[in-house]
Amino acid sequence: MTTVQNNPASQALLDSVNGIKAKTTSTVDSVQDRFMTLLVTQMKNQDPLNPLDNAQVTSQMAQLSTVTGIDKLNATVQTLIDNTQQSQSYQATSMIGHLVLSTGSNIELSKSQGMYGIDLASKADNVTVTVRDANGKSVSELALGAQPTGQSQLQWDGANSSGATLPDGKYTFEVKATLGGQPVTSTTLNYAAVQSVTNSSAGIKLNLSNTTSISNSDVKQIF
Repeated sequence: MTTVQNNPASQALLDSVNGIKAKTTSTVDSVQDRFMTLLVTQMKNQDPLNPLDNAQVTSQMAQLSTVTGIDKLNATVQTLIDNTQQSQSYQATSMIGHLVLSTGSNIELSKSQGMYGIDLASKADNVTVTVRDANGKSVSELALGAQPTGQSQLQWDGANSSGATLPDGKYTFEVKATLGGQPVTSTTLNYAAVQSVTNSSAGIKLNLSNTTSISNSDVKQIF
């Protein structure tokens, strides 16, 4: 009868198996180190009458090659992503100080001038804009009449429904567009100045003068 000697595994080996070696990181080198430690230990403690098969060793080496290859690929892709994001961040800083037209419903009234825009999915024969104050109260109804498909840059003179001039400040607006009495899909657009750029895990954000933040993809026009 064959007797196989049982050698208790050391604590270092157990830690290596469980991936809790002190200050261990998920790098390619640490993966290789753990694999070689396990392989050498396995070979040292194998049954001399039933040694480890060459095919098993080859299979384990192939698995190591696959794992390390994936790790290296992931590291390379992450580096490319980081470099691309950094490059985009530098490019975005050139927009600081520029006005941008983006999706939003804010109007900044200054010296009785408020710039805003609308984007219509199709032409409309009747477009109405409702301007509201900071409390959500309707202060002005603007009848724009017929408007073409696409983006239109518009201006509000700050007058209320009675013709009186409203104080400068922040307002919001809504758009209602119809064609032959049927609703037309519309999107509100606001003007704001780019004040700074933030590079975060969520991507590059442009911080605007109206206290909102948008992505590069949200910019419709740059002035």
